[in-house]
Amino acid sequence: MEMQKPVKVAMIGVGAISGIYLQNITKTFREVELTGVCDLILERAQKGVDYVTGEIEKGAQVTAPKVYKDMYEAFEDPEVEVILNLTRPYEHYEVTKQALLHGKHVYSEKPLAVDMDEAGELVDLAEKCGLHLGGAPDTFMGAGIQTARRMIDGGMIGQVVGANCAMVCHGHESWHPDPEFYYKRGGGPMMDMGPYYMTALVQLLGEAEGVMGMTKKSFNQRLITSDPHCGETIDVDVDTYLTGNIRFSSGAIAQVFTTFDVYYPQGGSARFEVYGTEGTLIVPDPNTFGGPVMLLRPEDMAAAPKTDPALMRRGLPDIYAGYKEVPLMYDYCENSRGLGLADMCKGLRLGRDYRANVQQQYHVLEILTSFTRSCEEGKYIPLKTKYSRTAPMKNNPMHGILDD
Repeated sequence: MEMQKPVKVAMIGVGAISGIYLQNITKTFREVELTGVCDLILERAQKGVDYVTGEIEKGAQVTAPKVYKDMYEAFEDPEVEVILNLTRPYEHYEVTKQALLHGKHVYSEKPLAVDMDEAGELVDLAEKCGLHLGGAPDTFMGAGIQTARRMIDGGMIGQVVGANCAMVCHGHESWHPDPEFYYKRGGGPMMDMGPYYMTALVQLLGEAEGVMGMTKKSFNQRLITSDPHCGETIDVDVDTYLTGNIRFSSGAIAQVFTTFDVYYPQGGSARFEVYGTEGTLIVPDPNTFGGPVMLLRPEDMAAAPKTDPALMRRGLPDIYAGYKEVPLMYDYCENSRGLGLADMCKGLRLGRDYRANVQQQYHVLEILTSFTRSCEEGKYIPLKTKYSRTAPMKNNPMHGILDD
């Protein structure tokens, strides 16, 4: 297999999420070359470089990245083709805009921007400049959700009737080293975790056409109990309890619930079920790349007692009783963040579309922002953006090399 010339990428923002990107760019994705890194805190940028040089000393066949003094130095580097925007959500717009104005393609962490006005401006600017945008989440490209998509597309649950998704937790201030931005503009559970669920939903069910929502802010302040900001309080600026429905163009309806306000066991905090006319599919946590994928069909229930299910309850129910685990059919079941970036880089080299593209990011952002808008306006919100599913993954014999 002939190797394409790696695409040179500059990383802007070397915070918590950067670690897994650095690891995967260094060890896994062979068509991406990290040219340099930049962060407002110089020590973070240097730490990123130190990680890569440490891996080089262990035998990694990559080039040590440089440290840019600011993002504009990265934008002006003629070697750089793609900017990897890993800044905080409310900074995505300005960093991406400036990168586009300097002639660079951009792959950003989720979301594309914090509202549709900013996102629309970025989409128009990229088109005007003849540049490409793409971005996270790329977890839908992993073995778990790709296997689920294959099961649905193959008719294993019949025609999709609907779906139910939930992300339930009590926020990030008990464990995250810098949790404040989760409660500021661009934060909240729907904007933070919702992208994983909404992206998986549109990949599995197709285009969404409208949203209804009810949302609220349960607590005006949050107390940080994690280091290094333990004891500090956060003023909450966004809704932290959001629930609603999505109608899809296919006719399917999904219920969605995300919150930072509820005490809940970690093992049940992520739920994702897709219902069909011939069965039910349990989709894995969309914040992960792996499984399990679980299938329940009518024949699996043939031996169940023919009585009111409520009369059969004794103690805590086994909610997965009767389901069969589906073997994962694709590569990338480990934490493969950066997979979408690698696929975008392959697309740039070959002139093909890439899976984590801006059409998907833009459509997902409209869904995310429509829950609160629906609540504020007290009505159903028809969506304006259009969406076509990107290609399913293909199994390539070489891990870390994307398909042609």
